[in-house]
Amino acid sequence: MTLGIKIAIDGPAAAGKSTIAKITAEILGYTYIDTGAMYRALTHKALVRNINTNDGKELEALLEDTKIVLKPSASGQAVIVDGEDVTEDIRSQLVTANVSSVATHMGVRQLMVDKQRHLAEGAGVVMDGRDIGTAVLPDAELKIFMTASVEERAMRRHIEDEKRGFTTSLERLKTEIAERDRADSEREVSPLRQAEDAVLIDTTAMTIADVAEKISALAEKRMKL
Repeated sequence: MTLGIKIAIDGPAAAGKSTIAKITAEILGYTYIDTGAMYRALTHKALVRNINTNDGKELEALLEDTKIVLKPSASGQAVIVDGEDVTEDIRSQLVTANVSSVATHMGVRQLMVDKQRHLAEGAGVVMDGRDIGTAVLPDAELKIFMTASVEERAMRRHIEDEKRGFTTSLERLKTEIAERDRADSEREVSPLRQAEDAVLIDTTAMTIADVAEKISALAEKRMKL
């Protein structure tokens, strides 16, 4: 009986990583770990406590005193911070606007990486984020770099926001996503980049099901090697 492999899925904002990673994990019977949700959880807590998201030391201290739990739920994955369900709260526009600055601090990222690696112990894991294949799980047996056009990603985020009851301008979302790409790619600590051994998948013209099936098929092949 094979125990499964580690699958690292990286890519820019709104590329569909989380949705596809969840489905892939379900298909394979693997554990899904949403690292972006972990950074959002810390960002949300910092904002609630009026902590400056540019203050790395304060954020480190806050993270050390924070318990983040990711667990399956009827709607996908629940994010629990210090015993409180913040699954919806961490998707607010305010959190989205501040999470990049939180993720730029080296101390914060080092603490998060420790937490993420601990969650990935064992086998049969699908983890998505910005630096999973390059920094968090560099030994992952399968690495995917998922992307899509800015226009397509903005439309996806627009539809997602509408489902949550938010009203957002499509043009504004395009600008915000392009800026997020720049910030994530140019940051000094663990910048967004494709690992040398990652498989590039452009999801612009693909359905969610198509991408999940492709990744699952790649995983099955890797397990037979």
